[in-house]
Amino acid sequence: MPDARSAALEIVAALRAAGHEAYLAGGCVRDELLGLHPEDYDIATSARPDDIRAAFRSVSEVGASFGVMLVRSGGHVVEVATFREEGAYSDARRPDEVRFSTAQADASRRDFTINALFLDPLDTGAGAPGRVIDFVDGRTDLDRKVIRAVGRPDDRLAEDHLRALRAVRLASRLGFEIDPDTHDAIRRHASELRGVSRERIGDELRKMLAHRSRAVAAARLQELSLDAPALDEAPLRAPLAALHGLPADASFVTALSAWAIDRLATRAQDGPDRLPAQAPTVTARLRRALCLSNEESAALRSTLEGVARLEGDWLGEGVAAQKRAAAAGWFAPALSIVSARSPKLADPIGARVKELAASRPGLAPAPLVTGDDLIGAGLVPGPMFKRTLDAVYDAQLEGRVADRAEALALALRLSGGLSGN
Repeated sequence: MPDARSAALEIVAALRAAGHEAYLAGGCVRDELLGLHPEDYDIATSARPDDIRAAFRSVSEVGASFGVMLVRSGGHVVEVATFREEGAYSDARRPDEVRFSTAQADASRRDFTINALFLDPLDTGAGAPGRVIDFVDGRTDLDRKVIRAVGRPDDRLAEDHLRALRAVRLASRLGFEIDPDTHDAIRRHASELRGVSRERIGDELRKMLAHRSRAVAAARLQELSLDAPALDEAPLRAPLAALHGLPADASFVTALSAWAIDRLATRAQDGPDRLPAQAPTVTARLRRALCLSNEESAALRSTLEGVARLEGDWLGEGVAAQKRAAAAGWFAPALSIVSARSPKLADPIGARVKELAASRPGLAPAPLVTGDDLIGAGLVPGPMFKRTLDAVYDAQLEGRVADRAEALALALRLSGGLSGN
């Protein structure tokens, strides 16, 4: 199977053979010029949707009225869009009118100059990756490492307020600065982000916080006053010790938890000692603000409460409680946050986990006794079942029972040999 770039080049060649202009466009051009490896490739062309349908066997229409088609080639799906210019954005998301146009007009309607470059990959006379077509001085901005809006920044932001978040994400991920005029426009329009759908805001925050540049992105959001509309809370210039100290591969939920804790710790009335009480409220607000899934919401709350527990009395808990916690899904994310906030506290926690793992029967052994075993012993399921099974498993974790016979005998003693209790 050809790689994604080869598949895109085949489409470009086919469009050229049919008499149309066709170039690689947007983010893939930016990334190639930066020496990065694009995950996917987009093509911009003078071909109209009917021309694209006629040129390829497998075509899907995702936005034919906007000139956007999906072409399958060599096992890859490539977005092919007709050059266009756009009318006003009355809903601050999509243009009210689209007119098919020229490559230059298409470049002029894009968000940032570094995303408005075209590349002719078939013309390698000047060397790889091909001939750059630049109508907006985007190549200069790439060299300067600057994110700059195409045309007037206020106009570009008014068209789609989510572009403010995209500017932050791009600048942070690429290690770029935001052009002063674009920076100032973002600050002026920051409050207008509240008009963007929560799903779209959540998607941008996921991309930012899942990337190793997360702390830089969060600091920029706070500096530009985008944190307030994005998180649906008051603006705050919080130090980002927890977020900054996370491992590079930390998940979105772990990063969101760390950022929330950094912000809580900054508020005088909401110090870390209040985290257990704040966790449900913070989780509910962020769930609404970022459209978190049920799974993300549950993980966020358990991680927040887990940090509070580890920074509280976890080292003083009993063996069974410690083992249950150490084997829980929230433990590793919570410990990574504690490590960022207080290495002196995290070190003994990590050492204790190693001790527990080395002790018999380990951190999370399979239960010696199950509900089926209790039913087989003549007990009728009831409220007592879970309490009995939990108590027996605690005894197993602590090494007080070593085999199934001992565990079942303890279960029967705890249940009093009664049925249906």
